[in-house]
Amino acid sequence: MISRCGQQPLDNQYIPTHIANMVAVNSTMLPLGTRAPDFMLPDTSGKVVSLMDLQGAAALAVVFMCNHCPYVKHIRWGLAQLARDYQPKGVAVVGISSNDVQNYPADSPAKMAEEAKAAGYIFPYLYDESQEVAKAYKAACTPDLYLFDNEQRLVYRGQFDDSRPGNGIPVTGKNLRAALDAVLAGKPTSAAQKPSIGCNIKWKPGNEPDYFG
Repeated sequence: MISRCGQQPLDNQYIPTHIANMVAVNSTMLPLGTRAPDFMLPDTSGKVVSLMDLQGAAALAVVFMCNHCPYVKHIRWGLAQLARDYQPKGVAVVGISSNDVQNYPADSPAKMAEEAKAAGYIFPYLYDESQEVAKAYKAACTPDLYLFDNEQRLVYRGQFDDSRPGNGIPVTGKNLRAALDAVLAGKPTSAAQKPSIGCNIKWKPGNEPDYFG
């Protein structure tokens, strides 16, 4: 049995030949202006990070992601570079994995720690074991990106850029970077926001949200 994004649910072996035929899902596009839902989650070292800890940031980027998804793997270096570029400007970045690790052990906290080191992530990579944080954000796919302003109000949600596995477009992060630049300059973000697309979040059996189709 092959699950969405060409993953075998028990061994999580990514099969490149399935990329072209993957079943992917889009962002739910949470309404702009939404206040950032609260969270209090452990990072890969066990340290608990909360939304309150990030108050005062010039902007906050929340990225629902995981280790094994080919869409996340495709942008991993670009995401790592974005954090390096914008954290010195006062931007907070957090990654959150909400996948069911019983059926997807490649997304376990131990593997998250390995991936954070390998990818060069300098931001906290948090584990949402209950999947309640993903539901609060109405996150649907990996990667699913949310940008909040200095009052933690949503100003951007959608794609990192137009690049996808196999489409030949370079990974630049231009859409998220443009939104970040607007926020830092005190300007409104563009109203033209494209949904992100990627593997569905791997919900625990029976824990699927009502927006999961």
